[in-house]
Amino acid sequence: MRSSSMLSRGTQAMWKARPVVASRVGGIEDQIESGRSGILIEPDDLERFGSEVAALLEDRARAEHLGTEAKARVTREFLTPRHLIKQGRLVLSLIE
Repeated sequence: MRSSSMLSRGTQAMWKARPVVASRVGGIEDQIESGRSGILIEPDDLERFGSEVAALLEDRARAEHLGTEAKARVTREFLTPRHLIKQGRLVLSLIE
């Protein structure tokens, strides 16, 4: 639950319209809007992690809604020219 690779795994799952339950670690916090495009929990809260996953398995409509919102967020925020422009500005600010 504390992996930095969660960023890429989380993004891939979101792109595939899968609901994501992740801990508030690293860059995943910037990608998931908790309760809207996924669920963020505190690191090491295994009980809540399990209960959130179980709840999504029981409530298919909510799981599908979170997945749909997740894909829309990844598409809108991270796979658009706007995202590339933001990344370019970041690089320029670092070399100036």
